[in-house]
Amino acid sequence: MQPEICGMYNITFKFEQKGLQPVTIENVESDQSILEVALKNDIELHHNCGGVCACSTCHLYLEQGEDFVEELSDKEEDFIDRAVNPRLNSRLGCQCVLQQGGGNIVVTLPDQTQFLGE
Repeated sequence: MQPEICGMYNITFKFEQKGLQPVTIENVESDQSILEVALKNDIELHHNCGGVCACSTCHLYLEQGEDFVEELSDKEEDFIDRAVNPRLNSRLGCQCVLQQGGGNIVVTLPDQTQFLGE
């Protein structure tokens, strides 16, 4: 039986932008947002409002691990409606705060090159 690392996450970032390979960040501690994890690991994720749920630029698709992050709030849902190409699994990276525990999370970052020049 394998010993389980308590309270750690593995987060895989996939990218819609052509030419970018998936990146997996291991041993991520809880109580931080997916946006914070991305920025600490040099993964480009726009965040015009500074991560306070006041825009939709850190929009991402939560492919796996929805039970490991805080639930979608009404405020977050309002901003997701303004995002480019929202889907049922759309979330804002700043609002996906990792709960206590551990597991595997997979997110896909939309192609952010479409925002250049705006």
